[in-house]
Amino acid sequence: MAPSLDPKLRSALADRIAYYKALGIYDFYRRPIESGESPLRTDELTNSPVMMASAAKTESPTTADMNPTTALQVIREDLGDCTRCRLHKLGRKQIVFGTGNPRAQLMFIGEAPGGDEDEQGEPFVGRAGQLLNNMITKGMGLRREDVYIANIIKCRPPNNRTPERDECETCSPFLMRQIEVIRPRVIVALGAVAAKTLLAINASMSELRGRWYEFRGTKLAVTYHPAFLLRDPRQKKETWKDLQMVMKELGLPIPKTPV
Repeated sequence: MAPSLDPKLRSALADRIAYYKALGIYDFYRRPIESGESPLRTDELTNSPVMMASAAKTESPTTADMNPTTALQVIREDLGDCTRCRLHKLGRKQIVFGTGNPRAQLMFIGEAPGGDEDEQGEPFVGRAGQLLNNMITKGMGLRREDVYIANIIKCRPPNNRTPERDECETCSPFLMRQIEVIRPRVIVALGAVAAKTLLAINASMSELRGRWYEFRGTKLAVTYHPAFLLRDPRQKKETWKDLQMVMKELGLPIPKTPV
């Protein structure tokens, strides 16, 4: 007969599993024990990346009863000087949490911080960030401080490489908590990494763009990452179409002149 779990440990595990189910993550606890393999010890479970990423659920006050500004501060404190994945050993200078209006109706989510972002601790502040600013201000008639901007992962990958799957999986629970607090009406996924991570769809950008997705009660649209537009300006016209779709959903006036 398998030994029974301590009631407190059973309760803590149930809370964390329920939290991950709410995030749409179901399989992290289902790995079967191979023949001859020792069961996972409770200290290993507590210190695993998955459990560390969800620790805020049981170790911090719930953010449901807080105002969004305070709730985001709690999430940032839970994140701490994060060492949950390898990126903290690979040259990142600081965590890039997110910036903008905690009550924003519109949220942009990119891939990962770059060099300028790693230096300044704020997402989209380099050349791609300047283009995103133009998209927001000149194109959509908003201010940068009206929206909220974040990335799938919060640390710069070495040489700006594409984030690896386990890095996204480790970091994204904090992003999901940010989305839950902000409750935007519309999310715009910038680029393939953001889109595929959020939607769990392996498709090309041409297949992902031009339609709405339902994402945790929020409408989500996909468009090109500003860094890609710097490399291929021909796609700005297509991006403008995506922005117009978003503006129509938000009830924003659409200017005649594109971005």
